[in-house]
Amino acid sequence: MTDKHAGRDKPLVVIAIGGNSLIRDSEHMDVLDQYRAAGETAQHIVPIIDKGYRVVVTHGNGPQVGFILLRSELARDAIHQVPLANCVADTQGAIGMQIAQALQNELRAQRIDRNVAALVTQVVVDENDPSFNTPSKPIGPFMGEEEAREHAEQDGWVIGEDAGRGWRRLVASPEPLDIIELPAIRTLLDSGTLVIAAGGGGIPVVYRADGELRPRPAVIDKDAASCLLASELGAEYFIISTDVDKVALNFGTPEHVEIDALTAAEARKHLAEGHFAEGSMRPKIESAVKFLEYGGKKVIIAQPHNLRADLDEIYGTHIVP
Repeated sequence: MTDKHAGRDKPLVVIAIGGNSLIRDSEHMDVLDQYRAAGETAQHIVPIIDKGYRVVVTHGNGPQVGFILLRSELARDAIHQVPLANCVADTQGAIGMQIAQALQNELRAQRIDRNVAALVTQVVVDENDPSFNTPSKPIGPFMGEEEAREHAEQDGWVIGEDAGRGWRRLVASPEPLDIIELPAIRTLLDSGTLVIAAGGGGIPVVYRADGELRPRPAVIDKDAASCLLASELGAEYFIISTDVDKVALNFGTPEHVEIDALTAAEARKHLAEGHFAEGSMRPKIESAVKFLEYGGKKVIIAQPHNLRADLDEIYGTHIVP
């Protein structure tokens, strides 16, 4: 097997895989389907590694956290419910293992000698982040109004109606400030290891007055945490893998226009004009702009099957400073 360890002088790429990228549709949602999707994604990441880039992979976990919460809800009369921080940690382990195994298998098939490690990652947030006062991130299964109000009374949940589809639990989505495992990630990268970290945006934690860490029931945006990680590591490239080919203006309307390339200034203008939906493309564009402001070279938003070893040839939207 050839040793393709990329030294510190090689450019670093952070690749953020969306949680929905591992689930094709409602007919392909089980664990085996997710393994297959991870395997397909690995086939498109390994050529980037073979090209000589150092790579860090992050991933979403929205659907998978929803599965755990639903199981917990169905079993609530038999066993304790799973705290949200534990749900995020569970998915970091499970999805991280799936992606790591898929990458290890593909690296071996391509006769590339590279270690792979998936890290459970904690991300510091501010205890006083405004989002804790106005939770707006829907999680978990849909409920009827009566059941939702029971949870609000018995469990202290904040609840809300989600786009007319039913009621759901709402939690805070605070800004990520620091990554606890960042020194370990750097050490692994320096050793030539392919690192999987910050899954699902990381496990939200706060520092108590005595300096101890404590989890908080919240969900950090995956793209925001990935942007923070990429910026702290000094990555040159930030790839956001999603379930659409390109960024679009007037999405879903007759005036729908896909964008091949744009500058950070153009992206800020489109954001101000309200072109991108909250909880969908907007956080991706916001994270792209922030990464470029921090010194990044390029952001690429694309479907996972469109990734290529030559980053400039990836079919998607390319955003530059």
